[in-house]
Amino acid sequence: MLQEIGGPVPPNTDHAVSVSLPTWKATVAYEEGEPWIVRKMQCGYPRFFVHPTIQELALEVVQRHGNPETETATLFPSPKTAEICHSFISTKLPAEESRKVRILNFVPSTTHTEAQSSAVTSLLSCVVYPKEYASIAKQVWQHSGNGVSSRRGEFCLSALRDGFLIKKEHAVADETSQKFSKGPRRYRGKDSISGMSRGTGVHATSDHSPEKSGNQDGREYLQFIEERFGRNLSTSLADQAKLAVRRRIAGVLTADLDLNAALEEASGEGRIPGLTESDVFLFPTGMSSIFNCHQMLMAARGGMTSICFGFPYIDTLKILQKWGPGCLFYGHGASEDLDDLESRLVNGERFLALFTEVPGNPLLKTPDLQRIRSLADRYDFAVVIDETVGSFLNINVLPYADIVVSSLTKIFSGDSNVMGGSAVLNPHGQYYQTLKETFLAEYEDNYWAEDAVFLERNSRDFVSRIEKINHTTEEVTAMLKNSTVVKNVYYPKWNPSRPLYEAVRNPDGGYGGLFSITFHSAAAAVAFFDHLEVHKGPSLGTNFTLSCPYTLLAHFSELEWAKSFGIDPNLVRVSVGLEELPELQSRIQAALDAATSV
Repeated sequence: MLQEIGGPVPPNTDHAVSVSLPTWKATVAYEEGEPWIVRKMQCGYPRFFVHPTIQELALEVVQRHGNPETETATLFPSPKTAEICHSFISTKLPAEESRKVRILNFVPSTTHTEAQSSAVTSLLSCVVYPKEYASIAKQVWQHSGNGVSSRRGEFCLSALRDGFLIKKEHAVADETSQKFSKGPRRYRGKDSISGMSRGTGVHATSDHSPEKSGNQDGREYLQFIEERFGRNLSTSLADQAKLAVRRRIAGVLTADLDLNAALEEASGEGRIPGLTESDVFLFPTGMSSIFNCHQMLMAARGGMTSICFGFPYIDTLKILQKWGPGCLFYGHGASEDLDDLESRLVNGERFLALFTEVPGNPLLKTPDLQRIRSLADRYDFAVVIDETVGSFLNINVLPYADIVVSSLTKIFSGDSNVMGGSAVLNPHGQYYQTLKETFLAEYEDNYWAEDAVFLERNSRDFVSRIEKINHTTEEVTAMLKNSTVVKNVYYPKWNPSRPLYEAVRNPDGGYGGLFSITFHSAAAAVAFFDHLEVHKGPSLGTNFTLSCPYTLLAHFSELEWAKSFGIDPNLVRVSVGLEELPELQSRIQAALDAATSV
């Protein structure tokens, strides 16, 4: 199964989330930027690689409204998200240079008078800047996860070329320069998040969403997508799709036996008493949910240092370090770290929030949530838990958290063709009322209509998918533990932190589909990876087995730093899919044989 280098994973998928890096050599060459592989890259993980359609749209914008010889652009779904990028770039530059950075907002041209009005919000916001500052803007694109999706980019590119989308000439400066914590209170007085109408079962989106704006422009958006481009998925169902996803995450709706009837019914309580879809917020990506939760917490509680507990997915740490007053990092996530934290708290240090993952990535360790929750209650800080790897069907971490975040791109979707993220507020959390008010005031629904429809349809069978993946992964990791060529198998069931995982595991929950392995030599790791006949590339939680040399992909420029926290430079991470167990075992055995031979 030698895949084409640089091709989409899965193959023949226009909006694929992963990209094929089928050999160890290809992965290293990609990280080193070697021309032979850079030329082959058709796509990539969306927060690291800007989709070709988005690149084309950015060029179109600069050609029309800038200088393509000296300038480029980074694209966002709203003025507020663009302003975050604008501010970040500006703080890195001298005042004279920062004036070269500007925001262009684009609105529908259906009614020119209305389109130029300050009341009309942006469908596309572009941060235009000199090309030499592209590396600064890329940090915002990667870390915040707020950039436009490829489907939004596809729509906007055609709309711009056909004259349907025009630059907003008279944007009010105050609109686009507000700080995140000073945004308009557009949701006050609504029955629930995003203004759900009583008894209708319809989720009314924010004024930044094109699918239901409540005016003629909104109807034109739908007509343009459905009639002009002939989509095979009706985006008029986007509101219902978002509602279904939010109910599914809350635990109210787990299947689509009769989706329309389910959405018309009054909402029930979800996986914990008092939890409803009104406590679930959707974001364009998983990292966007983390970024925006951090911003919400600062808006609600003030600017204080955060805590990153355990070795995290790298962008979480970068967000806490680069936006806000800083971060206290406990990379080992050990009991000794909690001892140190408690000592600091006893001595009067105050913190905004503790961010952690359950289980962690890539070592699949589980932190001591009971002790963390106890410290948080005693010393007044919030707890944010990323449950992406564990999945709420396997574990229930909400009682220990004030906010639970997740990347819906992963196992919730499974198909590796759409991005998404969520944040769930704990209705029993100590900051619930303050956070709910802040979210209602500051939250923007920037989740693109088509993306929502794809995510909802992909997630309908996630219960049965997770059950099968749990079983297969347990069997596969047990097989690997018995191999003499394997040094360590990192999986919640086999880790020393298993008792901590068991404390949050649901009665019918499993241990997930992600594991990591290390070998006694680098040569064995390379041989195993190169001979493992599965898809190779970034991401996890896909319906097909997906593997990568994780440390190389995530920490290539900081391997020694990662190693200091126990992350082997030659670690191989595997995300198990829906293949039949005997087939996958056979492929893994062949790779083990290759590793043994070296």
